[in-house]
Amino acid sequence: MCGIVGYYGPKDPKSVILEGLQTLEYRGYDSAGVAILNGSEYKRIRAEGKLAALADKLADETFDGAIGIGHTRWATHGPPSERNAHPHCIEGVNIVHNGIIENYAELREELMSEGATFSSDTDSELVAHLINKSMKSTGNLMEAVMKMMKRLEGAYSILAVSADAPEEMVAFKNGPPLILGVGEKELVVASDIQAIMPHTNKVIFLEDDEVVYIRKDRYELFNRSGGLIKKEVEVIDWSPEQVEKQGFKHYMLKEIFEQPRAVAQAIDPHINLETKSVALTRVGFGGARVEELPKIDVQEDLQLTNETLEGIERIFIVACGTSYYAGQVGEYLIEQIARVPVECDIGSEFRYRYPVIPENSLVITISQSGETADTLAALRLVKQQGAKVLSICNVRRSSIDREADGHLYMNAGAEIGVASTKAFVSTLSLLQIFAIQLAKVKGVLNQDTEKPFVEALVSLPSQMEKVLVHDKFFEEAASSLKTYRGFLYMGRGVSFPIAMEGALKLKELAYMHAEGYAAGEMKHGPLALIDESMAVVMLVANDELYDKTVSNLEEAKARGGQIISIGSGENQKLQNLSLHYLSIPEAHWTVNPVLQVLPLQLLAYHVASSLGHDVDQPRNLAKSVTVE
Repeated sequence: MCGIVGYYGPKDPKSVILEGLQTLEYRGYDSAGVAILNGSEYKRIRAEGKLAALADKLADETFDGAIGIGHTRWATHGPPSERNAHPHCIEGVNIVHNGIIENYAELREELMSEGATFSSDTDSELVAHLINKSMKSTGNLMEAVMKMMKRLEGAYSILAVSADAPEEMVAFKNGPPLILGVGEKELVVASDIQAIMPHTNKVIFLEDDEVVYIRKDRYELFNRSGGLIKKEVEVIDWSPEQVEKQGFKHYMLKEIFEQPRAVAQAIDPHINLETKSVALTRVGFGGARVEELPKIDVQEDLQLTNETLEGIERIFIVACGTSYYAGQVGEYLIEQIARVPVECDIGSEFRYRYPVIPENSLVITISQSGETADTLAALRLVKQQGAKVLSICNVRRSSIDREADGHLYMNAGAEIGVASTKAFVSTLSLLQIFAIQLAKVKGVLNQDTEKPFVEALVSLPSQMEKVLVHDKFFEEAASSLKTYRGFLYMGRGVSFPIAMEGALKLKELAYMHAEGYAAGEMKHGPLALIDESMAVVMLVANDELYDKTVSNLEEAKARGGQIISIGSGENQKLQNLSLHYLSIPEAHWTVNPVLQVLPLQLLAYHVASSLGHDVDQPRNLAKSVTVE
């Protein structure tokens, strides 16, 4: 998940690109760089760390060209460092990239067998190699890009410039957003409209496999096959409220699309990208002194040291609503990763069943606001019994945060929509971080077995952006989806709580009958509900329960259920069995819940919007439930 900006025009490219990157720093903040034409060459300047480090390097730099590209990075391949920062340059070809090249290992091996050398650990650098290789045969930047594109697999938005074509730029995408701003004798390309609006309100939104070829202040659009295409320039006329919503129709839709950033911000303080390991000592879990942790916002009263965690024999998770479903996912994660027994409870039930909290137990409370009344009461109840409490909140110094012994922060940013989205995925990420740390302390994971879990988390924001491309499908399908009598959401294992969360979202927003079930329970009652007017949403994770889940899907289809399935990759079997099949990227089982919930959020949002409901403020609901 990275931010990219390209510019051609009469203004100072350095200023335009740097200001654009400042609006995009939320998309990545571990390194940044620019490549700007200076004479007949592109001068490339990069810096590790936040954008301010790059700004310092650029302060005394001057450029005489009118064109350049810039990038701010969230690391996926290779740790944060200047050598891994974009732009990547090979013999005058400079590129910036947002996304993941899934077949990079195969392409890198091929290039190395031909004598190519790599100066970074990234998947992105090979794109510069491939364009440079093609330019040697075509002599043309545009033709080189068109030839190279056919070799890439994955999700990507890329800008390319070359010293051999000094006033040309090519931009292309498959997945992550890319927008062309058309100004007065100037053109801006960026991954977010916020970087474009200071210069022009006329834009073209690129679709997948579309290419923009810029020559000075002119542009042409092509499809993947090289055919010239025409697209209307859209005029963005934003009111002050729309500016705050960044052009989205509702805050909730904006917040759905902010979720890759939310996950990145949630996990960033706790991951060492160089060693691919979790480092919860940065928020006090290792007992490190505060003065040993410069520039990290920590609280001095944290008491949950590694020694405390090592002695934990049982965990209780207490939460309400969406946070409760996140806790249920956490139950699967902690038990399977750390092998510690977990019990997840609804706050309003937990406190009134007079729970028995054994010695050496840890209670985890989850609340976006940190003020949820039932969860706060449960926290106070267990503290009276001597239990240690870890809070997961989005609001620092809220009541739950202040009264807990240990603290993890969602870092999701303000969430305006009543139906929670960003806080949910941030919580799932933090629960996995905690499970990994606990497993290490317990000796269940070592340095080698920890890495796949961490790599999955680091790759997650970019994979989420690829899933969000399904937004257009649900917008188009909403008119037919809203006609169903009801929805049954089903999944097994870690997908089961996601089915319940998906059903909750539809109930909250569209006011339609929706229920989430464990798929194995279908024959114990819910099967009686299924007919041609019932939509059945099946979460079919590519895991050890895949065959059993597909069997449940077939049972629902045989009764006339209208199947909407969500599976991994291009699964022909699921496509044949389903009325609608949505593909999420192949991923580690621990991050599948995050990828699965995104299309369920989009489904609920677009069905509700098509029915004319107030998506941001559903009837009868409040954002923070501070009473019983």
